[in-house]
Amino acid sequence: MGTLSAAVKASGSALAAERTRIEVALSNIANASSTRTADGGPYRRRDVILTPDNVNSFDAALGKASATGVRVAGIVEDTEPFQQVLDKSHPDADPVTGLVQLPNVNTQDEMVDLLQAARAYQANLAAVTVIRDMVARALELGK
Repeated sequence: MGTLSAAVKASGSALAAERTRIEVALSNIANASSTRTADGGPYRRRDVILTPDNVNSFDAALGKASATGVRVAGIVEDTEPFQQVLDKSHPDADPVTGLVQLPNVNTQDEMVDLLQAARAYQANLAAVTVIRDMVARALELGK
């Protein structure tokens, strides 16, 4: 049971990490046209940093079982330069050049990230479901 417990914990950590990736990608898409934030400049794209996380479980009969999960190490702002477009009528345009700084968000890339995170979330949810079903069947056999 320790191995299954470690696998569930590893998939559970991945579910939390992928949910964070989905939320950040959605935030980036939602702000792809935001030229003014509370800081005064355009929205800066955010990215999720993931790191490995050892998930340990102990079962006296089987010994120590472990799996490698994942955790969110942080959410960082992308340092790529802002996009610039010429639009003298925009309220945030530079009065001299007429250039408007737009966020450094590429919506197509964000959609790809969003789909990857959603697929990874689904895969980990399926893994947890398989493990749960295996445990239920084992309990049925034990009756």
